[in-house]
Amino acid sequence: MDMITIGRDKLPSYEEKTKMIYKEHLLLDDKIRVTLVGSGYFDVSDKEDRWIRTIMEKGDTIILPAGIYHRFTPDEKKYEKATRLSVGDPVWTAYNRPADNFEARRQNLESLAQTA
Repeated sequence: MDMITIGRDKLPSYEEKTKMIYKEHLLLDDKIRVTLVGSGYFDVSDKEDRWIRTIMEKGDTIILPAGIYHRFTPDEKKYEKATRLSVGDPVWTAYNRPADNFEARRQNLESLAQTA
């Protein structure tokens, strides 16, 4: 696990970093994120590749399966502190879209197809 704080006075290169995490990307491992303070928006893609937006506020948890395209953006408060959990050592390498060649993406698409 680790902690992340997204805020103008807490994150070096705030504007650049928030643009980076708003780009569609995927991770190769499952991640769990719990909002401790503040708020922001997570967008995830559904099985038809449409965006679903959810607000993350204090106490909210989101589970991001490996291979799901997602993005985050701060809301008008421009502040969020969260705990990020993963299996093993945290690896937060984001692969910007298109990243369909990864096994995690293929498995994610297969999982979505099975829920149809």
